[in-house]
Amino acid sequence: MPEETENWRDGLGPKVVDEVDCIVKAFRGSSDHRLGVKVASNGAGVDHLYAEGQILVRAGYLDRVLEILGQPAERDLAASAPDRLRRVISGVVLLTLADPWPTANEALAEIDRQLGRGIATPDHVLTVARGIGLMCPATEPQAVYEGAEPYPSVSGDNGGAGALIYVADTGLLAGAADACSWLTGVQAADIDPLPPKLPGGVQPIPPYTGHGTFVAGVLRAVAPAADVVVSNAFSIAGSQLESDLVMRLEDELRRGADIFHLSIAARSRHDLPLIAFEQWLKRLNQYKGSICIAPAGNDSSRRPNWPGAFPGVIAVGALGSDWHGRASFTNFGGWVDVYAPGRDLVNAFATGTYTCHVAPYSGQVREFYGMAKWSGTSFATPIVTGLIAARMSRTGETAAQAAAALLTEARAQAIPGVGPVLLPHHFGGWVQSG
Repeated sequence: MPEETENWRDGLGPKVVDEVDCIVKAFRGSSDHRLGVKVASNGAGVDHLYAEGQILVRAGYLDRVLEILGQPAERDLAASAPDRLRRVISGVVLLTLADPWPTANEALAEIDRQLGRGIATPDHVLTVARGIGLMCPATEPQAVYEGAEPYPSVSGDNGGAGALIYVADTGLLAGAADACSWLTGVQAADIDPLPPKLPGGVQPIPPYTGHGTFVAGVLRAVAPAADVVVSNAFSIAGSQLESDLVMRLEDELRRGADIFHLSIAARSRHDLPLIAFEQWLKRLNQYKGSICIAPAGNDSSRRPNWPGAFPGVIAVGALGSDWHGRASFTNFGGWVDVYAPGRDLVNAFATGTYTCHVAPYSGQVREFYGMAKWSGTSFATPIVTGLIAARMSRTGETAAQAAAALLTEARAQAIPGVGPVLLPHHFGGWVQSG
């Protein structure tokens, strides 16, 4: 059984260790941080990340869970210590632990023993399309020459007109739309902040900064007329707790978006579904025709990543640079719905200096001029989102109808040994998209 351990680093490559340490330290230093983030080991390294000292509980079992943990009943606890209970979404409550249960893993093990798995879970850490074998993005951003053009290139049609897409990511860089014409009109629900310039006018670019801008750029290259809103839902080193993200997503339902594009992929304890996110999907399904899409993650593994593994979410894997085979980093398996180009894409990024933080390039300084080359399933995903939006504007279909049609087409043109595939339609000549 996965458990928190200080020797999770043993046997892991330095890239994974550096990436996980970066996330853990970011939570420790964040201004809104409440509890420490821990690393659960599966005996062979990292299994998942979670918030210590709190668990998510299915509301219908809350009193029974409190009894197992030797705590007062819900009504009494709410009266005596209201800060220990927080409604995340209808059906799921966040419980802050207290003596005699010092750790989440110990409490969850006892709840599992008495009630079975899935009644209570950790408050998982969700990171922008990350993996454990290879954190995401699958590469750190690579420099390209000033004035480089997007790849895939920007479609010349009016694809995506009338479609509204909400992107949960790291926000939008200030001024990105002025520098990159294909981002004109993209809305920033939140700005992706850059730190103050260093002496000499050097603009540092922290890890994960620019991720949301790059994703929005890829999406807009495929569907240049789509209405896109980009939020900074992953403000802590590209990460956020499940409880906090789900509360935000429930609030965002009011926008009436056609497509919820979530740049996240996470492993979970015992590979069980994220219970708070599961409840949010039920809420989304009440909005007829809306869909959710997410990356498959970058573990090079069959192991399910969430939320992509949910039946109601379109999971996107990545093709390699030749677009004929899987990228070496992508997750795969029957739970992945479709594959799209995800290796060496070029799109909008920050201007400034980026210092690599993972091996083998730790300490290497890279200069950027508003564009970057990047790889990962989180960049394959906006290609599929853009294709769905483009089909919506062309056919008048809902997002759900357009997605179903494209996935049927992708399965009919599947690549043996890979799976269903979609490519930007304006490239033509191999896999057409509609």
